[in-house]
Amino acid sequence: MTYYVSWSRLWTGLATLVMTTSLSTAQSPSLLVLNKDDNALAIVDLSTLKVVATIPTGVAPHEITASADGKFAFVSNYGTFGSNASPGHTISVIDLAARKEIREVDLGALRRPHGIEYADGEVYFTAELNKTIARYDPTTNKVDWIMGTGQGRTHMLFLSQDRKKIFTSNVDSGTVSVFEKSSDPSGWMATVIPAGRGPEGGSLSPDEKEFWAANSGDGSVSIIDVASKKVTQTIDVQTKHSNRLKFTPDGAMVLISDLGSGDVVILNAKARQVIKRINVGRNAEGILIPPDGGRAFVAASAGGKVVIIDLKTLQITGEIPTGKGPDGMVWVPR
Repeated sequence: MTYYVSWSRLWTGLATLVMTTSLSTAQSPSLLVLNKDDNALAIVDLSTLKVVATIPTGVAPHEITASADGKFAFVSNYGTFGSNASPGHTISVIDLAARKEIREVDLGALRRPHGIEYADGEVYFTAELNKTIARYDPTTNKVDWIMGTGQGRTHMLFLSQDRKKIFTSNVDSGTVSVFEKSSDPSGWMATVIPAGRGPEGGSLSPDEKEFWAANSGDGSVSIIDVASKKVTQTIDVQTKHSNRLKFTPDGAMVLISDLGSGDVVILNAKARQVIKRINVGRNAEGILIPPDGGRAFVAASAGGKVVIIDLKTLQITGEIPTGKGPDGMVWVPR
């Protein structure tokens, strides 16, 4: 028996398959992981949990953010330490579709950029050595705003959803700064809030009523009431060196990475109590929780891997080898 194939139907079928595959690939979410010791960004396909690309960045990239459309990533290049220390002064702009760095922005006198967030088409970042926060406009390729904090080692920054408040953790000063939109000639009013020793990581609660600061120097968490701008409670979580702190999207739990012990400390946010400690390996650093809240990704820097924690069972379910010194991460929906 002889079968005849309609080439038009075959071509249509192949075209449909290619389009479907391309669409599926385009919509597959990605985890972007910075490998500090490789000077590189690793792209992890979250459907396969495999590194699908590695992109060179500037020197010692620490933190990363992505544009709202998922097309670009922005990386703060912190620079090196030691006898030949060279403070970083650039931001890498990464084209995620082309998978390459398209620009390394020279920040001039602004040194050691670290915390970085994308909002409303612009990129906000800290410059630790200058005790400042600043803003970069990718459209004009210029830094168009700078605000001094007056605080030692302004490390991370956090934006409120309406962009009317900016929080910073100031490690060496032991403080958290809150900048609020105002009628002041600068456009902002600053409040400095004493926290514990060495506040490093931190996070706004999902309802934005509280800011939790993880104090790296004394193993505590300072809970700040946003309305009164005062510490209302201090929790001893017994960390050796708290690095990052993240709320789950529903606000039910708080995760803290302990650089000193390699643990992820999990708290019941309402009860203000530690409910579990999970060891992920040496140097637990960056934490990322996707919007669905089902799992957490934690960078175990010394192990060259990202560990996956199921947030329902509070168990480790896997790990992803990413490169040398993974730390900062961001989730890209497509």
